[in-house]
Amino acid sequence: MRGNMAEEEIKTENGAKPEASSEQAGAGTTAAAEAESAKPTNPNMKWYIIHTYSGFERKVKESIESRVRAYPELEHRIGRVLIPTESVTEVRGGKKYTSERMFYPGYVLIEMDMDDNVWHVVKGTPRVTGFVGTGQQPTPLSEEEVQQIVYRVADSKEKPKLKVKFEKNEKVRITEGPFASFTGDIDEVNEDRETLKVMVTIFGRSTPVELGFGQVEKVIT
Repeated sequence: MRGNMAEEEIKTENGAKPEASSEQAGAGTTAAAEAESAKPTNPNMKWYIIHTYSGFERKVKESIESRVRAYPELEHRIGRVLIPTESVTEVRGGKKYTSERMFYPGYVLIEMDMDDNVWHVVKGTPRVTGFVGTGQQPTPLSEEEVQQIVYRVADSKEKPKLKVKFEKNEKVRITEGPFASFTGDIDEVNEDRETLKVMVTIFGRSTPVELGFGQVEKVIT
């Protein structure tokens, strides 16, 4: 039955559009809450990943949930359906804008007690291309993998990522703190911590100042 499913891997988003659609944003605002809700009564449920046509993740989620509502026997075999998203903040014209963006575009997480019937129900959902897995069997996520995804979703709500690219020797203007309005050149960029070391001239001397990405703006020359 499942022999024609090719092995797939999840890849993090690269070069995605900065703004999320309204459907994606709607999914993002509920994902963390859904993920943290009570565990299902069926102890055999595990999390799986389905691949969808890009841009139709929300439609797939709605279709699966609609099928579960239409067939009560599925309620104890199919649980939560999640679209992992993260909050991303961009700086445009000196102002910050926050939007929701999927960090696994083209993929939807679904909680299931897998059997042939459930497999066919999900696989037959419009715009679903298959399950992620190895060999002939869909591969469930480990508990650790689930928690990492849930944590990333929840954490991004608290601390949105700042979508901006800084480079060494680039000129920036400080917008916050005691050195606000000062300009300087970037000496170091720490992508992981989202910090910069900016060389600022104070009293005629070049002085390094450590700043967060959100405390500066690029100087357009």
